Amino acid sequence: MTAAAPRTADPAPEPPLGDPPRRSPAPTIGFGGIGDEAAPNLPGQLDALDELGWRELELRTVDGRWIADLPLDRIGRIAETLAARGIRATGLASRIGNWSRRITDDFDQDLAELAALTTRAAVLGTDRIRVMSYPNAGLSEPDWRRRALDRLTRLTDLAGQHGLTLLHENCSGWAGASAERQLDLLVTVDSPALRLLFDAGNGVPHGYDGFLMLRQIADHVAHVHIKDAVGGGEDTAYVLPGDGTARLTESLRHLLDRGWSGGWSLEPHLATRPHQGLAADGTAVSGFVAAGRALSTLVERELLPSTVGWRAVPGGLGRATAVTREQ
Repeated sequence: MTAAAPRTADPAPEPPLGDPPRRSPAPTIGFGGIGDEAAPNLPGQLDALDELGWRELELRTVDGRWIADLPLDRIGRIAETLAARGIRATGLASRIGNWSRRITDDFDQDLAELAALTTRAAVLGTDRIRVMSYPNAGLSEPDWRRRALDRLTRLTDLAGQHGLTLLHENCSGWAGASAERQLDLLVTVDSPALRLLFDAGNGVPHGYDGFLMLRQIADHVAHVHIKDAVGGGEDTAYVLPGDGTARLTESLRHLLDRGWSGGWSLEPHLATRPHQGLAADGTAVSGFVAAGRALSTLVERELLPSTVGWRAVPGGLGRATAVTREQ
């Protein structure tokens, strides 16, 4: 009979490793901004986002040139810089249908700009293009409507073919200052490639109540611009978020109460106002960082205490999840 081999002691258990590192949740509402509101050059735009701890950039101009006009190799370098800095491009602001292009102007320039932005959006990793619906040029209202809807239908068809979404802003143009016209636009064009961009501050200079507009169009809003203002018309003065009469807090609360998700893009207009030929110079005078901090303060003091299911997360807001324990 062979003797049994001596039993060796079980190996000592591995020491506990502890809980795995927790990653910060991605924001359901991401905070960002239109870069040239902070600085003309890309480094200045990204530095402003860094100061605020935000990771989303809406591109309009870089070094004073609109994105559609920049050569593709420059767009490629911008994309590389954004990736290296951990910044996401949330959209491209175009001149299509904006204050500089009336309804009777040559439509070919808009078609050419959309074609240019199609390739640039692909390089930058975004699929959203901001548009408007053409200021009038002496046409009757029915003719203005017909022409605006025809152009936006054609533009939306082209965008959809390339996987892009056009975001119509409540600003200059046929549908800009009326919820009813924006809904008419969506019904007539009838395409998932056309959504709405709600600018919370545009009602002050254009003479309507932005909060009341939002209540009618909220189901169709895919992106939000943040600004505030006082006065009205030619007497409009832009102020820090929460300091004006645009009913900004009410509008943002309405979105939170609906469980809205998307991007809140800061466009304070404190120094940069393209329609007036004004541009930020990259210094603190631009007010971009101050406006971003004012927005954060507004969210912390006015919104989060009075809304259910939201909490601050790095770079924006996230949905709060209730944790239950087994009894």
